[in-house]
Amino acid sequence: MRTEPGFWGKKWRQLAVAAVGLGLAGCNVSASENNAAAPNSSQLGPAPTDTAVPTATPLPDSLALTPVAPLPALPDSVRQAVQLLHKQLGPEAAALRPEVLERACVGYLALRQEGRIQQGGVLAVADMDLPSSEKRLWVLDLRQGRVLHRSHVAHGRGSGKLRARRFSNTIKSACTALGFYRTQDTYGGKHGLSRRLRGLDAGQNDNALRRYVVLHAADYVSRQHLQRHGQAGYSRGCPALPPDQYRAIINSLPEGACLLLAGPGLESKWLDGAAAARQLAARGWR
Repeated sequence: MRTEPGFWGKKWRQLAVAAVGLGLAGCNVSASENNAAAPNSSQLGPAPTDTAVPTATPLPDSLALTPVAPLPALPDSVRQAVQLLHKQLGPEAAALRPEVLERACVGYLALRQEGRIQQGGVLAVADMDLPSSEKRLWVLDLRQGRVLHRSHVAHGRGSGKLRARRFSNTIKSACTALGFYRTQDTYGGKHGLSRRLRGLDAGQNDNALRRYVVLHAADYVSRQHLQRHGQAGYSRGCPALPPDQYRAIINSLPEGACLLLAGPGLESKWLDGAAAARQLAARGWR
């Protein structure tokens, strides 16, 4: 079969454009990594194909969420306060699973009890078990019981495709790391206004500062990218934000605020129901 001249050249150009569109540009990197060679095709893995998957074969990116069990031995005072909060948050928090919110609130209260979080009344939680096609980040005003912001957020390219399945604290893993974070200072980086994050779970996300895991804007979380590809692109481990929302989100989480990146396998010493109950009794959500 004959093909028109330049057919394959056009085809490869189309594939190259698609690869750029998938958001392979990543998060802020250290000076030593700025001069690193671009990843080759073997590092990026095989290119996607249009081959149909038989209906009897489970898709690798299932949309079935990983079940989250309620926290054991959680004092009723905390559980009831979280249930009331979820109700107050209204429709904007309907997709925020109660069990994920429960973990976020318990960790926030325990961290406030220990003085590890200085900004009271605000909490950000991202359910990274949800697909990146969905708005899975919420910034909450705990005192007023309202959603300040809801947005898409990217996961690391090492963590998966539509769904994040692998999580790592390892430097250069390009994975999202689960756990509680304390927001740090802001700076002007290559992505504009960015906010540093300090991981508060030893062995799970405490390399965040060394990995340059920050809140920043990314074109691969833009409306245009989502409309074109049906999902967000990938970071190098940062919870990257939409360009039209990142500044407001970053400013709503001042230094000393709490962020939880939740997902399958989350473990944290801050999921301490007794400490959360003491803080709630003493100061409420403040």
